Amino acid sequence: MQTFQLTDDHRKFRESVRAFANQKIAPRASEVDAKAEFSWDNFHDCVDMELPALWIPEEYGGSGADHVFQAIMVEELARVCATTALVMLISKLGMIPVLYWGSDELKSKYLPRIAAGEAQASYCLSEADAGSDVASMKTRAIRDGDDYIISGTKYWITNAGISDTYTVFAKTDPGAGHKGISAFVVEADWGVKVAKLEHKLGIKGSPTGEVIFDEVRVPKENLIGEEGQGFYIAMGTLDRSRPTIGAQAVGIAQGAIDYASDYMKSRKQFGHAIAEFQGLQFMLADMATKTEAARALVYQACSLVDSDPAGELSKIGAMAKMFASDVAMNVTVDAVQLLGGYGYTQDFPLERFMRDAKITQIYEGTNQIQRIVVAKRLLS
Repeated sequence: MQTFQLTDDHRKFRESVRAFANQKIAPRASEVDAKAEFSWDNFHDCVDMELPALWIPEEYGGSGADHVFQAIMVEELARVCATTALVMLISKLGMIPVLYWGSDELKSKYLPRIAAGEAQASYCLSEADAGSDVASMKTRAIRDGDDYIISGTKYWITNAGISDTYTVFAKTDPGAGHKGISAFVVEADWGVKVAKLEHKLGIKGSPTGEVIFDEVRVPKENLIGEEGQGFYIAMGTLDRSRPTIGAQAVGIAQGAIDYASDYMKSRKQFGHAIAEFQGLQFMLADMATKTEAARALVYQACSLVDSDPAGELSKIGAMAKMFASDVAMNVTVDAVQLLGGYGYTQDFPLERFMRDAKITQIYEGTNQIQRIVVAKRLLS
């Protein structure tokens, strides 16, 4: 397995996204967190930058960029606002099943709207008693002529109430365990209901909710792949998506490092800038080293999405998500410490970075699940 190397195009892209994020997204970050509301201003600015189109193939109105470009985009947004990075990630997560396993008709119907910023998508896999244990889901999809009737409740759904489509995993054969799960694209106006929105620790500007499907009628053409293929699609989707959650974590960590290092140069104690104190220098050096290592692992995993999805991706992708999110949590805690009492207040952004970092250890598979994935690959 070759080590991935950034190109000049990747570096130029980073510069442009960083300038955009600093100018447009960063000034609203605290307000997005405080109001805990979806920022349509941020979304529309990202659409103007054609960021939703980045991952979509050119034949469907996208840019067709490789996954490292996508990671850089997520990283630079998360460096100033993790919520906005998630807004750009979630429609991709919702549409990966369509892109890789959907019919040509589904791709042509939904991908161009996502690319143009005319629609957003959510991914509906988890349930109250089916988080890590996906096969225990209760949501049913019953064939009725040319339609399926979907009934059930999905929990912790990102972009609930905002998305125009929901990619829903449901049992078409309840007696077949994980082999009885199928996947569907369900449009919001077909009867999808949001029962409640969660009050969360972090990424507050991205709504997370309980989504109800009460005998929602879905045309058979909106089945993704074949009946019984849903578990395979769900796991394949997460393999391809987890590396960019690692990128989000790297961005959060980098944002915390940038802010803390600037603060250290301006804050004076005992007649000296605290940047001169060796103990604090050591903390900052460790933070930066771990973040750089996480970044390299994330880029390696992203390159495998394009080059070797059937090979090392599952293992390396799990490593990247696991390691980067653990680094983000560790780095943001230390960044708060570097600011002392100020770091603990909402007048400074580091407590937000710390709160936002936590979810990267949980969603798209907890880090305990990632360790199981890695160990199984090593022992197989």
